[in-house]
Amino acid sequence: MKSNKKTAIIISIAMIAAAIGYLIFGNFGKNLVYFFTPSEVSAFTQDRYGKKVRVAGLVVKQSLKVDPQTKNINFELTDGAAVIPVSFTGVPPDLFKEGQGAVVEGYWEADRRLHSEMIMAKHSEDYMPPDMKKEGKTLPKKDFFKTLKMD
Repeated sequence: MKSNKKTAIIISIAMIAAAIGYLIFGNFGKNLVYFFTPSEVSAFTQDRYGKKVRVAGLVVKQSLKVDPQTKNINFELTDGAAVIPVSFTGVPPDLFKEGQGAVVEGYWEADRRLHSEMIMAKHSEDYMPPDMKKEGKTLPKKDFFKTLKMD
C-alpha cells in the first residue's frame, strides 16, 4: 500500500513539473525579444524585414522631429558606429530626449526604418535632488569594490 502512495506522489509531481515546464518553455520562445545595437540592425538582410526587434542606443542630437497634429515622432538612434532611423506614433516617456539613452521596440521594415511601437527612456543612474543641482554640488562617486566588505 505504501508503494502505491509513493508511486502516485511521484507521478503527480512529475505531471505538475511537466505542466509547469510546458507553460514556461512552450511560450517562452515566442515572447523572447533580444536587444540589438543600431550597427547590428543596419546589417540586417531582407529575411529580417517585418520581424520584431528591440534596439538600444542613444537618440542622435538634433534628429528629433515631432508632428503635434499626428503625434508622429521621427528620430535617429546610434551606438556610435551606425545610425538607424526610427518612427513612432504616440506619446513618448517623459525622460525621452535627444542625447539620452533609449530602447525602442518595433519592426524593421523594407524601407530600412524601425517602426517603433514602444519607447523606453534610459535615465541617469545618478539621481541628485534639484536643490543640490542648482547649487552646483556633485555627488561623491563610490568605488564599487571598496563598498564590498570582506570579513
